[in-house]
Amino acid sequence: MVRSRPLAGARIAITRPAGTGSAWARRIRELGGTPLSLPGSSLRAVDDAGAARAALKAALACDVVIFSSPAAVRFARQLLALRSRGAVLAPGVGTLRALRRAGCGNAQAPAREDSEGLLALPALRGVRARRIGIVGAAGGRGLLDRELAARGAKVVHAYVYRRLPARIDRRHVDALRRDPRKPAYLLLSSAEALANILAALPEDARRILRAGTAVASSDRLADATRAAGFARTLRAASARGDAMLAAIIADNHTAP
Repeated sequence: MVRSRPLAGARIAITRPAGTGSAWARRIRELGGTPLSLPGSSLRAVDDAGAARAALKAALACDVVIFSSPAAVRFARQLLALRSRGAVLAPGVGTLRALRRAGCGNAQAPAREDSEGLLALPALRGVRARRIGIVGAAGGRGLLDRELAARGAKVVHAYVYRRLPARIDRRHVDALRRDPRKPAYLLLSSAEALANILAALPEDARRILRAGTAVASSDRLADATRAAGFARTLRAASARGDAMLAAIIADNHTAP
C-alpha cells in the first residue's frame, strides 16, 4: 500500500517553543516533508514559585478562570491542583485537552481558537463586577485585559511561567541553508516568535526564510508576516497543527 506524501519536497519550519515541536515534526515526516526546527521561544518556570502559587490560588477562586495555553496548564499543575468552582476556559483544543487531563472536566473552548473566540463565549458576557482569572505568562497582545476591563470585570493574573527567546544556533541555521531551492514554509502562531526568530538569524538565513511562505494562524499574524517582508503568506484555519499543514497541502496541490 502506497502512503500519501502530500508534503514531499517541502521544508517546513516549526516555530513552537523549544522542546514542544516533536509531534509536529513526526507528522511532517509522515506526510513526506522535511521538518526544520526554528523555536520562537523557550518556556521557563517563574523565579518566585511561592508568589506564583499564591497568584494561581487567587485566579482559581475567580468567577471565571482562563488558561492561556497548554504550557499554562503544565506549569500551573506543578504549583497547585487545578480545582475551580467557576467556569474554566481555554482558547483552543490543545489547552482544552490539557485541562481535561488535569481533571478540569468542565472546561470549555470556543470554535474560533483565539482571544476573540474566548470573548464571544457566554461565560464572558455580562461580567461587570465579576472576577476573571487569567493563568499564563507575562506579555502577549493584552486584548483580553482590555476588553474584559471595558466590560467592567476585575482581571486577576497568575503568571506561572516565562517566555524567553530561544537559543537558535548553528544547527538551526545550517538546516535552513540546506537545499534552499526546495519550497520553504514557516508555521506561525505568534508574532513574538516571529520577532525572536528574525532577530536571531544571520542575514542570509533571514533572506532564505523571507523568500519562502509564511503560514499564519490569524489575519493579524498574516499582516505581521507581510510587514516582515515574506514573499507569500497563507492563512490557516486555526493554530492547530493539522490546520496549518492542511494549508500547505492545499497550496502544494494548487501550485503550477
